[in-house]
Amino acid sequence: MREFFGFIVGALFCFSVLAQPEAVAPEHESRYYSLLKELRCLVCQNQTIAESDAGLAKDLRGEVKTMLYAGATDSEIIEFMVSRYGDFVLYRPPLKPTTWLLWFGPFILLAIGLLALARVLRRQKNMSSSPLTEEEQAKVESILGHTEE
Repeated sequence: MREFFGFIVGALFCFSVLAQPEAVAPEHESRYYSLLKELRCLVCQNQTIAESDAGLAKDLRGEVKTMLYAGATDSEIIEFMVSRYGDFVLYRPPLKPTTWLLWFGPFILLAIGLLALARVLRRQKNMSSSPLTEEEQAKVESILGHTEE
């Protein structure tokens, strides 16, 4: 059992090493990693390109690295990525009309869900469990084939 646990820990460590971004020159390191944390992986969508091991994330990391070495500023790199992939590439997109759905979509869906729940609950409350009238009871008994004797 101990060997199995050691194997699992080793395997997890290997996978985490594989997902790490490649090394960059020390003078660009802090900018590089801060930029990677600002950009979303368009394949994974819930990870930054620093966290993702998707092919596109690797390509984006390479592009950021190339632009850093070419002397581009952080804002130029961000603008390039936004012009190419849209605001969705930003891990924290700006609040503007084109990103309202990203920001407010979850709240709208929550409100719709709560309204649907309230409607169902109200409908159940309005369904009274009052006893059947004599006429309704007779109809039920005739359908079921029972007659009062």
